[in-house]
Amino acid sequence: MKCVRCLLRLRSLRLVGQSARSAARCGAPLQSASSAQPSVLHQSQQQVLRHFHASPACAKSQPEPVDNEKRDKSLITDDDLFERVAKDARTKATFNKVLDVFIKRDIRRRGHVEFIYAALKKMPEFGVERDLAVYNKLLDVFPKEVFVPRNYIQRMFNHYPRQQECGVQLLEQMENYGIMPNMETKVLLVQIFGEKSHPIRKYQRIMYWFPKFKHINPFPIPHQLPEDPVDLARFSLTRIANDLDAKVTVYQLPCTDVTVSGEEITLPHIVGTQSSSQMELLAKHNPSRPVFVEGPFPLWLRKTCVHYYILRADPIPPDEKVEEPYDPERCLDYPLQLDLDLDRDLGDEESFDVEELDEGPVFALCMTSQGDQATLNQWISGLQQNNPILGQVPTLFRLDAGPRELQESAATESGHSHRPEAETIKEESRHEEEPEVIVEEELRRSQGIKQ
Repeated sequence: MKCVRCLLRLRSLRLVGQSARSAARCGAPLQSASSAQPSVLHQSQQQVLRHFHASPACAKSQPEPVDNEKRDKSLITDDDLFERVAKDARTKATFNKVLDVFIKRDIRRRGHVEFIYAALKKMPEFGVERDLAVYNKLLDVFPKEVFVPRNYIQRMFNHYPRQQECGVQLLEQMENYGIMPNMETKVLLVQIFGEKSHPIRKYQRIMYWFPKFKHINPFPIPHQLPEDPVDLARFSLTRIANDLDAKVTVYQLPCTDVTVSGEEITLPHIVGTQSSSQMELLAKHNPSRPVFVEGPFPLWLRKTCVHYYILRADPIPPDEKVEEPYDPERCLDYPLQLDLDLDRDLGDEESFDVEELDEGPVFALCMTSQGDQATLNQWISGLQQNNPILGQVPTLFRLDAGPRELQESAATESGHSHRPEAETIKEESRHEEEPEVIVEEELRRSQGIKQ
């Protein structure tokens, strides 16, 4: 305590000397300074006491100037980080570079949950949504041995639920894209969350069900579809065809031709398929009944949509149906027909409520990039080489808007632009349809009067 008092006295004497010097400089008399010395000492002691008991945080309480660069770095979001690093190209290398930048930015990995959610959303843009190594590297962003429960109470109360939910979300995205985790994934999950956590249970469920359903689809679709439109049409038609013996024929390859006037014309590809049983049905078709070309019908192959057209006929009336005799040697593996005389009880119902719908036979399938009538006429003329009956049968076209026409109509609706040609065509079609409607109404009225 004596040392403290000595320090206070020395400090007060210094303050008195400084105040005297300032008074002399300003031209004040020394007597006034000496007469005011006890009051100055009293005030200086109070100021020294306050200054002595003050904390060091108060001395540093003045606001320091903040650089704009530091402020910008603090406000950078995870999405901006991906956009800044991947300005030129969005590839696997740039995605891994973003992960490395985040890992090296902070040792404690602050904001790792938000970063992982942002990375999961950006993975399809970089083309790494099916890469197992990238998912393992994304799991490596989590801090290790921090979220592991130490006792059964922490495990019971869902230790760090937000981080565990983020890990489960990462595994669910792997499951949605059909990616099976490996042993490295399990080691990372054990290091991050422990052996008895929700991400580990999710990993165990994936490893149980994925091997069971991996090869269960009898008609698998490759992850990378062929880019050539002819190869894609051939693959699609073999997938649609019910008969494995169906033959795929390329009637025309895509090419560009120059007319006499100098205009360039792009010829579309025409690929068709037909089986031997379809050829037999077409040969037995009644030439007096027309056949129809209908389409386009969509077919989705993962994220790619293709369109196909069919050649079909109306169902045969029940009066003209002829049942062919059953050939017992057609299939020797199992019988195609069973004649069993079983005794029925009175409670058995012989009538079943089954709705049978006959859609008519389908004679051939076709795929082309342009679904206009001229292109489909080329397909029919190509079919006549193996099916000469098509030269005698009338062919009618029931065509909807093709894929290009659908895109153009959607673009016009979004831009609120109307085509005058289409409106005139619609008006002409209305004028043409009006007399037919009037004739049908007159016939109905006459029939009603007769009845």
